[in-house]
Amino acid sequence: MPQLEFPRPLYLLVGRSHMNNAFLDALKQRRTQYSLGRNVSASKEELLSLIQEAIKHSPSSFNSQSSRALVLFGAESEKLWRIAVDEVRKVAPPENFAQTEAKLNSFAAGVGTVLFFEDQDVVRSLQEKFALYADNFPVWSEQAGGMAQLSVWATLANAGVGASLQHYNPLIDAAVASEWHIPASWKLRAQMPFGSNEAGFGDKPFMDDAERFRVAG
Repeated sequence: MPQLEFPRPLYLLVGRSHMNNAFLDALKQRRTQYSLGRNVSASKEELLSLIQEAIKHSPSSFNSQSSRALVLFGAESEKLWRIAVDEVRKVAPPENFAQTEAKLNSFAAGVGTVLFFEDQDVVRSLQEKFALYADNFPVWSEQAGGMAQLSVWATLANAGVGASLQHYNPLIDAAVASEWHIPASWKLRAQMPFGSNEAGFGDKPFMDDAERFRVAG
């Protein structure tokens, strides 16, 4: 009687297919880095090109390309985090502010900062053009923005550049718009300080796959 051969378990096939996947390798390198420095070998022009290409090739609903970015280097990036210090000081408890200020200053210690925006004019235009999906376009815009942020983060990590994702909006929105002449339709969604990795990374815990994933078919 011939011996029956059963397919390998799905998790083995999936794990094997990921072994030489460059994109997954870049995702695995993406970690939150708070200890930033300026020991980056890439030039300002090279970093800017990486950031622009990452956003340019990130997906968006209806190819709306709603994501926008302001990239600050050097003194301009430091200025952003001074603004953040001033704005957070207005609302933070005084007894805890020293620790908060130190954290904000650590972001200024890097090479630069990417500010991510979503253009609300694009969202409104799509709502008018495709009324049936009007309620979804703000959600899809947020999804596009998140994918752009991840794309930039993974791209920088793949180039050996550390970063983290911060959300000091809406506290800093008005000051940012005034300082860098941001169009009124650009809605600030996140800030990504980046620079050299001045500290290592600990182990990253993951929940059990059986609790997170289900497969059918």
